[in-house]
Amino acid sequence: MTIIQPDLSVFETVESEVRSYCRGWPTIFDRAQGSHMYDEDGHTYLDFFAGAGTLNYGHNNPVLKRALLDYLERDGVVHGLDMSTTAKRAFLETFKEKILEPRGLNHKVMFPGPTGTNAVEAALKLARKVKERESIVSFTNAFHGMSLGSLAVTGNAFKRAGAGIPLVHGTPMPFDDYLGGTTEDFVWFERLLEDQGSGLNKPAAVIVETVQGEGGINVARAEWLRDLSDLCERHDMLLIVDDIQMGCGRTGAFFSFEEAGIKPDIITLSKSIGGYGLPLALTLFKPELDIWEPGEHNGTFRGNNPAFVTATAAFETYWTDDQTEKQTLSRGEQVEAVLRAISEEHSEDVADFRGRGLVWGLEFHDKDRADAVAKRCFELGLLIETSGPQSEVVKLLPALTITAEELDEGLRVLARAVRETA
Repeated sequence: MTIIQPDLSVFETVESEVRSYCRGWPTIFDRAQGSHMYDEDGHTYLDFFAGAGTLNYGHNNPVLKRALLDYLERDGVVHGLDMSTTAKRAFLETFKEKILEPRGLNHKVMFPGPTGTNAVEAALKLARKVKERESIVSFTNAFHGMSLGSLAVTGNAFKRAGAGIPLVHGTPMPFDDYLGGTTEDFVWFERLLEDQGSGLNKPAAVIVETVQGEGGINVARAEWLRDLSDLCERHDMLLIVDDIQMGCGRTGAFFSFEEAGIKPDIITLSKSIGGYGLPLALTLFKPELDIWEPGEHNGTFRGNNPAFVTATAAFETYWTDDQTEKQTLSRGEQVEAVLRAISEEHSEDVADFRGRGLVWGLEFHDKDRADAVAKRCFELGLLIETSGPQSEVVKLLPALTITAEELDEGLRVLARAVRETA
């Protein structure tokens, strides 16, 4: 693909230096549909990024778009704070019927604001209110958001440094396999909890991702998650599962923790919960934890009614049976086979590959190699990002609706980029 350098001057002179994704993809996008994006010069890009997990159903999904346009054309309520609306009623009824009840969950639904970090802030605030304790335990290489409370339970040093103030009341513990299997799971954590001289303030809650996306596609084993859930129960700590990127079917089942058979006390959702890319976030919690006072946590944009509409359409279209889950797992096997072949072909370069469902990572020994691969992929028409504490992992996050042929095409481009950057 021949790329003519576009005029990016307005972005470079007017927009803040904080911009990031656009630096790796120096073009001006104009349209998007399904698993493809198109720039204003007509170049086509296959999308293995999916809005950082926000577009599980692809760009401009026609079913969701039709529902949204119909709603807007009849002058449906767009902004409603937390007022009761027909769109919110349909969302709550459908979410309960299609998602919560089939999974044996009776969690209350809170709309904390439109972003994932706001859902996490609400979860932390509620846990501290319920348990009347301040400390929260998180895990190495975790990422939970960019606001202060979320940063306090995030592992990445670069992101934490941006806070500009001490990040307190959070204690990190080793994530699954962080110590390479040399130490029994949770032996250190439980010893600290039981030892009155450990210096660990008793935590109100533990927050965990079942698959650490930004942390490098670190996959927790089901048995590790079950042991964590048991530990929380034994020591009177709430279990918070951050399912913002890995929920809504990314790992196969709607919730990423279903495989482990656990029922978290609190669950955070955002990104693809709105279905169409419209901002929406949820904090779910067991009914006995619902001790909020009216307005104790709020936000001007917590009532994004267009997102209620597209979310409801997504539930009705993709979650009335198990076909979405089966297809995601099948596509995941397709990805795994290719990554295994790449790993074998480049055994001296590739450190590991890992994932679940349709989230996968390809880790390199050379910390700069992943960036080089991602750059070459862009030149070849594939949008793909990196993750991990040193951006050493190429991260695959295609839409769940991607076809087998599109997935194969993108994987071929990835394999070519790995070869050409060797």
